[in-house]
Amino acid sequence: MKSKILFGLVILSFITADTKAQPKEARMSGRPSPQAIIYKTKADYSHYVAVTLSEDKSRIVSYPAPQDVFTAGTLALPTQLPHGFWLDNRGIGPNTCFVKITYEKYAKMPQSPSADDLYKLIIDKQPFTEMYDLGARRDFKDDKEISYIIKKHKLKEYKRLL
Repeated sequence: MKSKILFGLVILSFITADTKAQPKEARMSGRPSPQAIIYKTKADYSHYVAVTLSEDKSRIVSYPAPQDVFTAGTLALPTQLPHGFWLDNRGIGPNTCFVKITYEKYAKMPQSPSADDLYKLIIDKQPFTEMYDLGARRDFKDDKEISYIIKKHKLKEYKRLL
């Protein structure tokens, strides 16, 4: 009888150990935290809709629906940071580029344009000069912590994407 109880406790500890390692919010939501991606661009594209290109940049593989350009009810514009960096609030990556449609105009569209139509509106297929993955966004209390990393020149401690 004691061995069955001990065995049950061991199994229970394995089951709960993994969930305890995750922050409470992640355990409750069942979803992973988005990454904290910061970047610099050749020009100010902060108000333009981002799309994702294929590896060879010959086609768009992902783009938002008009209702997807919001986060918590506001437009998901990037957050301006020190030294020309921006904090992504939408899903930026190394194969991202921007189209000649602002978030404001895109959000009012009744439906998404086609990928082919959006491809014709690309501003620059390689808009980034730098990009870093700082890890899970939930690991930062607020944007001030990310600004501190930039100001103190600590980006070399993080994963450089571009």
